[in-house]
Amino acid sequence: MAEPTSPKATGKATERQFSAADPARQAKPPQPAPPLTKLTTPPEPVIPDPRRNVPASIFTTFDAKQKSDAARVSAYLSSLSTLVGNFVQVGPDGSKLKGDFYIMKPGKVRFEYDDPSPISMIADGQSLVVRDRRLATQDVYPLSQTPLRYLLSDKIDLLRDTNVVAITSDDLYISIIIEEKNAVIGTSRLMLMVGAKDGQLKQWTVTDPQGYDTTVAIYNLDTTRRPDPTMFKIDYTDYSTPPG
Repeated sequence: MAEPTSPKATGKATERQFSAADPARQAKPPQPAPPLTKLTTPPEPVIPDPRRNVPASIFTTFDAKQKSDAARVSAYLSSLSTLVGNFVQVGPDGSKLKGDFYIMKPGKVRFEYDDPSPISMIADGQSLVVRDRRLATQDVYPLSQTPLRYLLSDKIDLLRDTNVVAITSDDLYISIIIEEKNAVIGTSRLMLMVGAKDGQLKQWTVTDPQGYDTTVAIYNLDTTRRPDPTMFKIDYTDYSTPPG
């Protein structure tokens, strides 16, 4: 996936997604061995219609089918303790990035972007860090303020624990949209898409307060591999400031 030239892609889009220290200055944490054979080829992410109009009322009601779909997705997410696989990320300008991801619940995730992207992201259960080894910078966010924390929750009931504003389904996907309003930064949304037949997570889209979408499709999923816990440790050293 070619690195985007748009300032709203790669770094910024990545920050929005889960939106530390410079990895070039430290040894890369050990990672589980990759699967011997790839199960699938990279999927083509389903990009939401940018003109979509999502209900924003906190009084949204759902019928029995929608509640059943939400319960099914909640049970699936709650059943996961680890998840390892590959991803394709599409930024707001249409640029694509690929890489590997590792999830260990609760609260831990690592996204490693393939070269030539200099980006990696790590959540250690409390904070999420976006690293750019080329610029030797890092951006730190409280995990509690990132929408993808719902994917990292140990147990979750979407209708009870989040503000679900839309539930739709067809022959391919169950789609659930969660909305978050923040008086300081504005409104963001997370759309989860789960396979209607196999019940597995297929992709998510984060919409930031400015209305920009970042979509991540995942594949080659493995729920049996346990990532090395050291992969989720964050070095908070600020390498952007030269030693005095």
